[in-house]
Amino acid sequence: MKFLIPALLATAALCSSCGGDPSSGRQARPGTAAPGNAADVEPPASPPDTAKNAAPANPRARGGRPLELLGTTVLPGSSRRLAWSGGQAFDGTSGESPVLIVNGVGNGPTLCLTGAIHGDELNGIEMIRRVLQDLDPARVNGAVIGVPIVNLQGFRRGSRYLPDRRDLNRYFPGNSTGSSASRIAASLFESIIRNCDGLVDIHTGSLNRTNLPQLRADLRNARVRKFANGFGAFTVLHSPGVIGTLRRAATDSGIPAVTLEAGEPGRLQSTQVREGTTGIVRLLDALGIVNRMNLLTGPRPVYYSSTWVRSDFGGILFALVRLGQVVSPGDTLGTVTDPVTNTQNVIYSPVRGRVVGMSLNQVVMPGYATFNLGIEATSGPNGSLWATLAPPPNPETQVAKPGAEPDERPE
Repeated sequence: MKFLIPALLATAALCSSCGGDPSSGRQARPGTAAPGNAADVEPPASPPDTAKNAAPANPRARGGRPLELLGTTVLPGSSRRLAWSGGQAFDGTSGESPVLIVNGVGNGPTLCLTGAIHGDELNGIEMIRRVLQDLDPARVNGAVIGVPIVNLQGFRRGSRYLPDRRDLNRYFPGNSTGSSASRIAASLFESIIRNCDGLVDIHTGSLNRTNLPQLRADLRNARVRKFANGFGAFTVLHSPGVIGTLRRAATDSGIPAVTLEAGEPGRLQSTQVREGTTGIVRLLDALGIVNRMNLLTGPRPVYYSSTWVRSDFGGILFALVRLGQVVSPGDTLGTVTDPVTNTQNVIYSPVRGRVVGMSLNQVVMPGYATFNLGIEATSGPNGSLWATLAPPPNPETQVAKPGAEPDERPE
């Protein structure tokens, strides 16, 4: 009997606390809401032995907010996979590209990552997968939105272009009543990109060319410079961006944006993917979206101008330099050999700089762009090495000279 009486008293106390009248002024248990207000009901608090590693019962308590995207509400502390349809294919079917979202429990910016705007550029797809899959919503402040395959029709065909041979990255921000490319661009820009506080558009070299992992950014823009600084010791090329590119349209709309170039099309390259992923993770840390322990990085190579070296002859191109190599005026970059006469012509570097992009060994025509050189700065305390990005020293020199050709497929 002496054991039964305390047990009955404990049971009575528990029942009285569970059956409390909300109008009586009794306080509800922690982790529950008063009856009659279902919208405010919260899950029970974690047990004491697991609460240390669990997400808070109420994500809003740490500043998280719902994210409205593509007609769906993504709650704080959750991950979702949505579908974006940019338009119809020739057969009338609607191709839906996946949109990956991680909405954190804390308040912070929304970073967008886009890949495969050119359907044969695969490295960005894997970078976005690695970044998004490694994020725990319970440890994220703000949100990350990833669109791994923007040009789904080109991706399915292994082609850079849309089925009508248009380059999608020349039609942003788009026009909802324009061409097919312009409609797809408008759909992506209005439904996804305008929700971003920052954008990383990931590319590779084009059509048998490869690029050193690098950023293309308009360094005249203070917000873009601050954004690009977050990547750490990543090679940076100053470029305002061609009108019609996603980066240029986003920057013109007030969204800091950079292009991340890495590797060559049609292949998945583990080294380039790893370098690009590491840079994006550093950016997430710099933006406060995640809190990672990153080692301090040294000064980065920054090039405020660059030039493509073209072959004056047709034939078989063989490169004699590698990506990232520093060259001086007169250094040999490669050779072009006539396959019939065996005449060999040498391609020389016209400037001091660094090889930031190059053509793969192939048969070329006269005038073909073979090597892209970031031109070494002649001013500044450390030449082209900068700890913090600065505006172009002479912005007026960036204006194209009369008769000059545009950069060779810059993005």
